[in-house]
Amino acid sequence: MASADEGSSTGSGPSPSGGGRGPAWRADDAAAVVAGDGTVIGWTRGAEALLGYPASEAVGRSAAFLLTGPPDPRRTAAVAAHCRAGAGWSGLLPLRARDGRSLDIDVRASASFTVDGREAFLVSGRELTPHWTMSGSVLDDFLSRSPVGMAVLDPELRYLWLNDTLERFGGVPREQRLGRRPGEVLPGTLADPLERLMRQVLATGRAITDYEYLGWSWADPHRRRAYASSFFPLTDARDRRIGIGYMVLDVTDRWNARRLLALVNEAGASIGSTLDVHRTAQELADFAVPRFADYVFVDLLEVPFGGDRPGAVPPAEGDRPAMRRAGMRSVREGCPESVVRIGEPVDFVPPPHDAHFLLDGDPVLLPVLDPDSHGWTVEQPERAARLREFGLHSLISVPMRARDTVLGLTTFMRSQNPVPFDEDDVAPARELVARAAVCVDNARRYTREHTAALVLQQSLLPHTLRGGTALDVASSYLPADAKDGVGGDWFDVIPLSGARVGLVIGDVVGHGIGAAATMGRLRTAVQTLADMDLPPDELLARLDDLVLRLSEEEPVTGPAERGGTTVVGATCLYAVYDPASGCCTMARAGHPPPVVVTPDGAVSFPDLPSGPPLGLGGLPFESLKIRLAEGSLLGLYTDGLVGGADKDVENGMDRLALAVSRTGLPLEDLCPAVVKELLPVPQPDDIALLLARTHVLSPDHLVSWDVPVDPAAVGEVRAKVARQLEVWGIAELSMTTELIVSELVTNAIRYASGPVRLRLLFQSALTCEVSDASNTSPRLRHARTTDEGGRGLFLVAQLAHRWGTRYTDRGKIIWAEQPLP
Repeated sequence: MASADEGSSTGSGPSPSGGGRGPAWRADDAAAVVAGDGTVIGWTRGAEALLGYPASEAVGRSAAFLLTGPPDPRRTAAVAAHCRAGAGWSGLLPLRARDGRSLDIDVRASASFTVDGREAFLVSGRELTPHWTMSGSVLDDFLSRSPVGMAVLDPELRYLWLNDTLERFGGVPREQRLGRRPGEVLPGTLADPLERLMRQVLATGRAITDYEYLGWSWADPHRRRAYASSFFPLTDARDRRIGIGYMVLDVTDRWNARRLLALVNEAGASIGSTLDVHRTAQELADFAVPRFADYVFVDLLEVPFGGDRPGAVPPAEGDRPAMRRAGMRSVREGCPESVVRIGEPVDFVPPPHDAHFLLDGDPVLLPVLDPDSHGWTVEQPERAARLREFGLHSLISVPMRARDTVLGLTTFMRSQNPVPFDEDDVAPARELVARAAVCVDNARRYTREHTAALVLQQSLLPHTLRGGTALDVASSYLPADAKDGVGGDWFDVIPLSGARVGLVIGDVVGHGIGAAATMGRLRTAVQTLADMDLPPDELLARLDDLVLRLSEEEPVTGPAERGGTTVVGATCLYAVYDPASGCCTMARAGHPPPVVVTPDGAVSFPDLPSGPPLGLGGLPFESLKIRLAEGSLLGLYTDGLVGGADKDVENGMDRLALAVSRTGLPLEDLCPAVVKELLPVPQPDDIALLLARTHVLSPDHLVSWDVPVDPAAVGEVRAKVARQLEVWGIAELSMTTELIVSELVTNAIRYASGPVRLRLLFQSALTCEVSDASNTSPRLRHARTTDEGGRGLFLVAQLAHRWGTRYTDRGKIIWAEQPLP
């Protein structure tokens, strides 16, 4: 088959396109080349596809075989002449397809050209596509059935025409609108702005599009709808404004979605500002009135259902829930609609439901409340009376659920607002309650953890402080503000050997149960190390090693995953007061220095080397020894006491110095008074204050003797001890004391180096101390029946209430303590 461009030469005649003067040939048309005598000399695949004839059946034949009727020689000659003149030709011809069908083909013939010396024409065609024509009935149907309300108004804003959709939107029959203005058939508050915009369009000639407003229909006057309207001028042939085109679209769903999003976003900033359950419930009620309802109350279950609440039993069918009123708000002052007050028990669920519907989680919508119905008059008679009295006419009750746990019930009611709740109001109510439920659940969980942390912390802090006869002590502890969680502050008073007393105060960085648990571990460690009679600097070094080891045991995760249990950053101050000498030795690890008030009222902060915080490892601690006069006041505190609201520690220490120097208050009253004066409002950190007033041991209660390094001296020493006990009036302890002294002095003479010294202290207990120059630690062992010795320390351990060894710069001291009769 040959195509238009398959000839060997195009000759010198015009191109197949007709030189731009004839009808344009399109590449997708069927095409053939016809010689001047009507013979087909070229046939394209497009022609084969259109008519079904292959090239073998078409080429060489007269084109007349394609016609459905007899040829018209006159018309053919006229077309040929037209094409020879270079103008081309186009027209509609009925052609016969190979399958016998008759096709209406839009045929186009080009200007004549030459192919191999023969006159030829390029003929193209395509099947005629029927054109869709707009009839009046189609146009009327289009306008009437359009989902967009349409209307035409004259320059006086009188309705000339409107479609069915607009008639349905307004609820006003077409006959009552035609010839009237919008203000005559629609409510004034709705029609006035519409007419104002229409006049603006008539005056300016500029269209106004997508004007949104709220309205309602006469067919459903209690249901609020949202509409978007557009107004455009109508002009005649002379461009004169002869009317207004008016189009309205119902956008209630879009408006409700936007309102819901805005309501939820606004609620997010107003609900859940604190981790307090009742505050959150009240914020929900405050937010919803009057935005959404006229009266709102929030009732929380005493025991939530489901979730991770152990022991929570779902209600049985017919049971009424045990709840408590947590929050409520009304447009009326004092919520007179309510039959219960905040904090009182309540078992309300909307009739005819019971507590079981809380598990389903679906809101209950009662658009119209009938206080005379059986459910109200029988089950809720008192509430039925309030419904009548205050005109409560519509209700939505939404179960509060979070994390598969039922927390309570929120109820919205309307009275002054005459529009009843409908299905469109359920989604906003559900979203408000869902947001509040998450906040309430977070608050419940936090309260539970905070309470557990407080209980743990209180159980780990000392319940009684024992300063003995050396110190009068008092303490004050103020937990952090609930929203900041429990901290890790701790303090302790530890009785030591030789009438001495250890004072310790510390602070673990962080909050929560982890900080409280770490505090307990450190307090136990300090007690254990203090029992070893370690000096303050060495005790802190051992404690630093312990904290470093605990920190290394922490899992390699982020702080959030660890729950804040890391102990790096803990601080501590440890002091040992000796009433025999009046000296206090102290050391600190990153903790604030103590405050000292002398009997004459002078206040100072000893220049105690600060030392690094616990847990850094490898850094030394230094101790400082100061002498405290009888009646001096020593104060240990955590940094929260002096940080204050301004975070200025120096100013805080100045305020502390002024507060502790006041006179005339007993120690147990002074301690809380100082805390209240420095911190009148809750703070984000725990506060601990430990005050101690010093006493010096009377010389009448302290005796000592140098003992010759001679076993024969033991008898004389025992005699001196017996006489001294008679002087003190505790002769009944003579036998056990003489045995203890005999064993301790004998061991010192036998195994240690001199000098040897014996000291007796008579205070709340009787203490025997034997010192020597050796650093060898005595060892308690159980002697066999055949051994001649080795029972000395065993006897001491049996006769004494406590015994031990402590080391000094000049050797060691072995001591034994007996309770007084």
